[in-house]
Formats: sequence, C-alpha cells, structure tokens
Amino acid sequence: MTDRSPYAARLREIADALDTEFEPRDDVLMPHADTMDVISNRHTKRGQLNYAVPEVLQFQRRIRRCNADTDIPHGDIVALALDSWLRARGYPPDSKEERRMGLDVSGP
Repeated sequence: MTDRSPYAARLREIADALDTEFEPRDDVLMPHADTMDVISNRHTKRGQLNYAVPEVLQFQRRIRRCNADTDIPHGDIVALALDSWLRARGYPPDSKEERRMGLDVSGP
C-alpha cells in the first residue's frame, strides 16, 4: 500500500495557508492592505483585462467619473473593485510564500 502521508501533510499546509490568507471583514469594500501595496507600486507588472460587460451598467462612464473625482487610475479602480469582490467571496490571491515558491494552489 502506498504511503500518502506526505500528500496529506502538504494538503494540510495548503489549507492552513488559505485559512491564514482569507480573513473576512465587516467592510468588504475596504481595500486589502496587500492590494494597496501592489496598487501603490508603479513598478508592478500589469496585464490587460478584457471582458464583455453589459453596457446598461455604464462601467466605462462610471469609471471615468470616479477617476475624474478621485484621480485613481482607471486600472486601479477595476483592480480594487475586483479584488474586494473576490476576497469577500473567499477567493484571495495566492499567498506571497506560494507565489515565491511557484506553487499552483488554484485547483482544477
């Protein structure tokens, strides 16, 4: 019979890391401190995010208005909103340690 204890131990480590990273908050729209660190660093590598969204929600107009009122760059507005929404639903980004080690814990 195969000894699966190393796999079970690794799964416990991953579960512990996920539990540590996900900390529900009362104000889910408050940006996470780690996200603010990334957003504030202008040397952060950025990628394009293109999705078809309902025009009736007027996202482009609303983002432009928010940018005009707050001077927050368009991409940062989208990043902050998506990050808050995903974290609130239990989908935080991989921990810094997992990214450093190159681990993929995103699942199938």
